[in-house]
Amino acid sequence: MRVFIAGATGAIGSRVVRLLVAAGHEVAGTSRHGDRLADIEAAGARGLVMDGLDATSVRTAVLEARPEVIVHELTALAGLAPDLKHFDQGFAMTNELRTSGTDHLLAVAAEAGVGRFIAQSYTGWPNERTGGAVKDEADPIDPHPTDASKETIAAIRYVEGATAAADGVALRSGQLYGPGQSIGRGGEMVEMIAAGRLPLVGGGTGITSFCHIDDAASATAAAVTHGAAGVYNIVDDDPAPVSEWLPALAEAVGAKAPRHVPAWVARPLIGEHGVSLMTKARGSSNAKAKRELDWTPDWPSWREGFRSGLG
Repeated sequence: MRVFIAGATGAIGSRVVRLLVAAGHEVAGTSRHGDRLADIEAAGARGLVMDGLDATSVRTAVLEARPEVIVHELTALAGLAPDLKHFDQGFAMTNELRTSGTDHLLAVAAEAGVGRFIAQSYTGWPNERTGGAVKDEADPIDPHPTDASKETIAAIRYVEGATAAADGVALRSGQLYGPGQSIGRGGEMVEMIAAGRLPLVGGGTGITSFCHIDDAASATAAAVTHGAAGVYNIVDDDPAPVSEWLPALAEAVGAKAPRHVPAWVARPLIGEHGVSLMTKARGSSNAKAKRELDWTPDWPSWREGFRSGLG
């Protein structure tokens, strides 16, 4: 098939390019920067310059590629240092790509008669923070997000709603880790842990669902040819509380165990959103993705992933 990957030099997109080329698909991929096209072409795909926030640029690139499938991997997360207290500020560009960028891609997809649309979404923490510890795709995105995350939640809700209206597929990746990620060798979160700047807040009862970056890519490649329209959680088999995974991550990177601090002490430092992640977040189930996308994670648990898969 002819597959168009918007954001083909990003963490997931670059891996999806290689997987789809290896599977025999004809792939075109985009970057905002012309000097990155060589990376796309070295992987066996056609490189195109495209600004995801410019409707004309998007239309020109898609019509030139004539795809049967569009994969929306546009984000602006490379090198983003986590600022939990001012969360939406760091995600402002990504939020715009999930709203305006999605609109531009869907408009030209309709014009060009593209048969399948796949968009990246996220489920590392946006689940409703009440009820059971692990949610599936029928459970709602948090209707009462923290003040610092309202814009990001709205953008996630938007990309999923717009994709659903177009009978597309939204893939909710869990908290990504692995080479080149914030949770990876030399990554921003790992550096914070090494410096002792990421404490364990309260009881660490917030639940996190992780996904190795390679598993996020393999699920995206699988969705090109598998799965009905809808939302899918792309996570590993092992949702776990912060009280388990944060000390394990510190051990895996050779750092001291994180110190424990009460929520009232942490709140001025990491804000309500940071405290919520540590104490109230809910995890996600991957049963639907495994059943309907013909996909299973190569890294079924972050436990082994932290030991061997950080890069």
